[in-house]
Amino acid sequence: MPKIKTNRGAAKRFTKTSSGRIKRAQSFRRHILTSKSTKRKRHLRSPSEIHESDVKMIRRLLPYK
Repeated sequence: MPKIKTNRGAAKRFTKTSSGRIKRAQSFRRHILTSKSTKRKRHLRSPSEIHESDVKMIRRLLPYK
């Protein structure tokens, strides 16, 4: 059986935690930051976890992570 290729775009966006969950960065932090409050920008810094309905799809893109 050949090895499965990892989706490189997904590999750059998602990381696996020690407990096995998948972590992602928050969106809405790239530009037009002047109209967003400091509190909102601060909360967007922290990573969040992938929703449980999307985990199966992401695991398929990252077979060896």
